[in-house]
Amino acid sequence: MATSSVTIPQNLMILILAFIALAAIVIVALQWRKVREVQNNVLLLEKEIELRKISLVEKDLESKRLMETTIPLPKDQQEKLASIRKDTKNIMQRIGYLHSEISERLARLEAQTEFKKLEKMLKDIEQKEKEMDKMLKKVRD
Repeated sequence: MATSSVTIPQNLMILILAFIALAAIVIVALQWRKVREVQNNVLLLEKEIELRKISLVEKDLESKRLMETTIPLPKDQQEKLASIRKDTKNIMQRIGYLHSEISERLARLEAQTEFKKLEKMLKDIEQKEKEMDKMLKKVRD
């Protein structure tokens, strides 16, 4: 009878260890699968980026080719295109000006804010110094 009571816990221990080993194997397999999926997703995204780059280069080359190909246009169409180009140039100049103005105004605003903050700090320091001077006078008297 003593042998059967020792055998059951040993079998139970083997069963528990087997269950733990099985759980560990399942967890490792799931993690490995997730890692492989992530690696595949990264590779897929890299390929997608490459395809987009190629597409952009192709579009750029196509637009350059179209620009280089001189198609004889009637005078009124040439004038219309010249007018559009001139308007585009004017708009781009205005955009550049607005960008510059905004940048300068932001820089001025930042400088004004910094100046006000420093002025306030100076006033606070002066106030603290006055308080300290008053406290020192009271201690001396």
